[in-house]
Amino acid sequence: MTPRSSLHRPRRALRLGLAALFGLVLTAAAVVAPGRAAPTAARAADSYRSVYHFTVPDHWKNDPQRPVWFDGAFHSYYLYNADYGQQIGTAWRQATSTDGVAFHDQGVAAPKKTNANYDLWSGSAVVDTGNTAGFGPGAVVMMVTQMDHPTPAQIADASGPQAQFLWYSTDGGRNFRPYGDTPVLPNGGRRDFRDPKLVWDADRNRWVALLAEGTKISLWTSPDLKTWTWASDSTHTGLGTLECPDLFRMRADDGTVHWVLGASANGYLTGDPNTYAYWTGSFDGTAFTPDTTAPQWLDHGFDWYAGVTWEDPAAPLDHRYATAWLNNWTYPYTTPTWASDGFNGTDAITRQLSLKHYADGYALASRPAPALDRHAARTTDLGTVQVSGLTTLPYRGTAYRLDADVSWSALDNLGVQLRVSADGTRHADAGIYHDFSYLNRGQTGNPSPDGTHLESHAPRDPAKTTAHLTVLVDRTSVEYFVDDGRHVHSDEVFADPADDGLKLFTSGGTATFAHLTVTEYNDLTQRPARPLADFEGGAYAPGWTGTGDLAGTAPTVEQLPGSVGAAVLDTFAGRDSATGTLTSPAFTVDRDHLHLLLAGGDHPLGTPGATSVNLLVDGQPVRTATGADSGTMRPVDWDLTDLQGRTARLQVLDDATGAWGHLMVDQVVLSD
Repeated sequence: MTPRSSLHRPRRALRLGLAALFGLVLTAAAVVAPGRAAPTAARAADSYRSVYHFTVPDHWKNDPQRPVWFDGAFHSYYLYNADYGQQIGTAWRQATSTDGVAFHDQGVAAPKKTNANYDLWSGSAVVDTGNTAGFGPGAVVMMVTQMDHPTPAQIADASGPQAQFLWYSTDGGRNFRPYGDTPVLPNGGRRDFRDPKLVWDADRNRWVALLAEGTKISLWTSPDLKTWTWASDSTHTGLGTLECPDLFRMRADDGTVHWVLGASANGYLTGDPNTYAYWTGSFDGTAFTPDTTAPQWLDHGFDWYAGVTWEDPAAPLDHRYATAWLNNWTYPYTTPTWASDGFNGTDAITRQLSLKHYADGYALASRPAPALDRHAARTTDLGTVQVSGLTTLPYRGTAYRLDADVSWSALDNLGVQLRVSADGTRHADAGIYHDFSYLNRGQTGNPSPDGTHLESHAPRDPAKTTAHLTVLVDRTSVEYFVDDGRHVHSDEVFADPADDGLKLFTSGGTATFAHLTVTEYNDLTQRPARPLADFEGGAYAPGWTGTGDLAGTAPTVEQLPGSVGAAVLDTFAGRDSATGTLTSPAFTVDRDHLHLLLAGGDHPLGTPGATSVNLLVDGQPVRTATGADSGTMRPVDWDLTDLQGRTARLQVLDDATGAWGHLMVDQVVLSD
């Protein structure tokens, strides 16, 4: 998906809906222009930073990219703009997670402005276990949309020809470099040609790529990720522009196996949701055949866009996970988070998906990922409440999960008022009315500047007189799961931070809210990764000191296998006989890990003629690593959990004068 809203037409307005039964006060969030400078600090009471949802550490994010699982963790990437407020253009930033819910920032993995194709848009990463692309067994390879050699004018408005390029990582997905400037899938005169999704077809031992091309999804095949052959098109009209396609196989609850094709669809032409449309069907390795032409929707709200799904490694056929960007290209910059906290970008909670057989066919059901329970801080049991009219609950909060089993005999309307103001005039409503469920944000925090996008609807059997409600509330969002989660509503809701009331309501009858609980979560905000040295530029950063032959030297301009950027620290200094040390300025150990890339001589610390990188605390080495008599950069990861709060320096020691008597170091980063 492009990092601008210029390619997206505005969605038509929906009617206000039934939540107005309890009074309407429209209080849309203040529009903050993207050119406004971010604050340097914000008071906690005014913070809009989500407590348990994924948020970008700073500046801007939009599309999440499908996470990949390896080395015991999910490696997730997303589009990130460090220049938000000044210019457009996104890089790929990385976060890792062991459970898919709590993430740890690893910094930018694929920087923009690296080659002639400028910035990076959406795509997907895969682990090339079989080395089909030739970058090495286990290399992480991504196919990504970039503009093919755009002009300055095309860069300015993101209008360059869209084409598909390969980037690859040989250090476990932490740092990517481009496979040249030439596309592996050129544009060919297409207006829309983006968001490649890579799928391994194990039955035919080849790769499949899905590309979004306006109202169709094209499918391509390849043996090596470099050479591609068109296979088929899957056309879906009436849904607006399709983006971020998806294809996967799942086993349903009746034991049958099905394929699912998905895509984010604007939906403005028909009034459908502006979220993730999908079709169940079959795939023969070349073409997808849907069971029906009409789509189903993974979310019925306004703000579950650029959705991605990925395998549950413990049960890859039975469960998948999913998340999406909590925003809408109709109003992407309308958020108070930029003014209050210096960021704009939040993701939906990670869901667990199941495929179920219903009376009308197969459909995906969603529930919050079970791993969310591990992060619960407190659960309040509110028991059973009989409601006729409006009932205030003895709970106040701005970030929590509410669960309830609701039953009734006859009534018109029921639901929950969320983020209620002290005077009761501002609130968001999650409810059920006869034959549909709804989420209404018209009374508070609606980000749509023109006052539209107030209430979303999802179909419901009017004869059913019971429901299970799960509502996730965070500082800027509401996600509403109905019954088993076949129907979900996800919206941004920028309520006033002081609005923390909670009420139940009915009209036209009485309802029983049983097993009513409210769960709060630990703060899952990421600590941003902290780069210590990238060795770019004509000199070492201030504070670095050299001794011996290394005094007065500078980073060396060279690109080694696995290195990042244009230069590295290299103690060769023109000859293997050069010796000395290079030492960083002091820094506080305030993250759990230190990562770096290392190549050169294999001469461990403590042996004659050592070549080693050492972490010094109180002048003594507490961690050390050496090369492998190789010019290929390899990743080094030091666990620093026992050193938190200590002051340290990084020392590069070269005491060797013979063969491989030097070291090369790059990309030193502290992260969790």
